[in-house]
Amino acid sequence: MTTSARTSTTDRAATRARLRPHLAGLAGQRLLIGLDVDGTLVDHDGAMTPEMHRVLQRAATEHTVVIATGRSLGATLPIVETAGITRGYAVCSNGAVTVELDPEAPGGHRIIDTRAFRPGHALRTLREVAPDAHYAVEMPDGRFRSTPGFQDASFGVQAIESDLDELMDLEAVRVVVHVPDLSPQEFSKVIAESGVHGVEYSIGWTAWLDMAAPGISKASALEVLRGRLEIDSGRTIAVGDGFNDVEMLTWAGVGVAMGQAPQGVKDVADVVTDSIYEDGTVLVLEQLRG
Repeated sequence: MTTSARTSTTDRAATRARLRPHLAGLAGQRLLIGLDVDGTLVDHDGAMTPEMHRVLQRAATEHTVVIATGRSLGATLPIVETAGITRGYAVCSNGAVTVELDPEAPGGHRIIDTRAFRPGHALRTLREVAPDAHYAVEMPDGRFRSTPGFQDASFGVQAIESDLDELMDLEAVRVVVHVPDLSPQEFSKVIAESGVHGVEYSIGWTAWLDMAAPGISKASALEVLRGRLEIDSGRTIAVGDGFNDVEMLTWAGVGVAMGQAPQGVKDVADVVTDSIYEDGTVLVLEQLRG
């Protein structure tokens, strides 16, 4: 990141001043910090700045840092490795898979929770209203199956091509639906008209739908961890930029939206930091130093 990509010193000072009333009282306490990945820790090219890397590592030694992402486990672990975080937790697949990071465990992690569902009814319904959509099913063991021609880096693995009828019979932790020729607004209308129910879904920056088991979100997984770790709800912080972060931002004692987040995400947050291109998450984590 070049210096010119950042805001002026005055702007960053103003952001720090805006964050301070929400975060100042938490410094030095044991905190649970939920951090989205894309658009929060890394830009949309997957790059993390040296400053973000440094501050994130420090936060992980002082607090319980939870990487909370829509990415699958296979696509999350490289980010964790790049960040140099060896202990803590990661919530993957929008809350359907939770892992504990442990350098002593095989591969440096162990799966501690999965929330699966049967997507057959939802897929049959969606096929009627979006016959040209691409579909992928993430299974509890981390494998993906997808309709022909649908591969994505967010899967973290090569999907095994299958026809839609086969996907309907699988147990899933996440189902991905992508309609490349529709805008997000058009896709939202299609989903609303489909009457899909019994699953939770979020629509992101493109005509892309992530479905999980009823009640499952990044927030639900973080709440399970919070209870397990016996951390007071007032000592929880979340940072994110997407509509799949809304539940997490409202769950947290302090929910922080990134500067480039859509207005609907900013509206549910307690405070807004700078954008990913100005290292907005760094400004948040800096204020939590013990």
